[in-house]
Amino acid sequence: MARILVTGVGGAAGSSLARQLMAKGHWVLGVDRQRTRPGVADIVAVVSPCRAPEYLWELRGLVAKYDIQFLIPTVSEELVLAAEARDDFAPGVDVVIAQPAPVRTANDKYLTMTCLQSAGVSVPAFGLPSVLGSVHEAMDTLGGALVVKPRISRDGRGIRLLERTSDGGARAARIWATLDDSWIVQRFASGTEYASAILRGGSTPEPGDLVVVLEKTLPPMPRSGRSYSIRKLDGIAEPDVGRLATAAASSLGLTGPVGVDIRRMQNGIPVVLEVEARFGAYSAHAPQLVDNVLGRYLHGQLLGRSA
Repeated sequence: MARILVTGVGGAAGSSLARQLMAKGHWVLGVDRQRTRPGVADIVAVVSPCRAPEYLWELRGLVAKYDIQFLIPTVSEELVLAAEARDDFAPGVDVVIAQPAPVRTANDKYLTMTCLQSAGVSVPAFGLPSVLGSVHEAMDTLGGALVVKPRISRDGRGIRLLERTSDGGARAARIWATLDDSWIVQRFASGTEYASAILRGGSTPEPGDLVVVLEKTLPPMPRSGRSYSIRKLDGIAEPDVGRLATAAASSLGLTGPVGVDIRRMQNGIPVVLEVEARFGAYSAHAPQLVDNVLGRYLHGQLLGRSA
């Protein structure tokens, strides 16, 4: 049994991961900046927001108090901070995240797209608002409807679809007028959506590396918000998606658990939308990822130390 600290247990990714770990017999300390429902972890501690200067010190105190062996960050906004501090906890405590430089690149969606495009990895046409001109010029340049989102990862918040509708694009123009270059603009990929879960042990392929492709679909009439149905695909289904996800993680130099969001363009070609250096909200659909990560760490095969 391992003693594990999981951050963000009030969110979908953290709560799912904590429950998986407890079901496998591990002891879990969950942390979140807000009080969470009971049962999500063996103990739940309320901590400062991850941007607060005391946040890391609070984590270090909890690690020492509860004899934690592994710390697994799951909150998008803390990933760079966790990567930069991965070697600064007590001896024998491992932070399950990649090296700082690739995590910083993945954390900025514009840098992610630029890096992947340079490496020949398929991405949608993209750009920055200041370069693309008006929303109508951007649609003409990028080739259709647009998705705009904050460049810095925020757990999927802030994403907007801009298209020419019956109002002549007036709504899209109003949203466009609020954007600056802290946002990225991408051509909208209208096809099937996938959440690909990756595990990479090092900078070169290793026998224990994994890729699991999950297909995301919306029911005809979702009850509230965007409530996706998730279907795990077998090893031979959608092989181009699995290859693309692996190429994206490899091109960015990410190791450990990695989530790669992919959609197909109208012509069927898959493109990478964004990449995150963490366990995602759907990790329970790929339980072998958790088993593999903990197995490697418990046997001293520290993910990414050679990257």
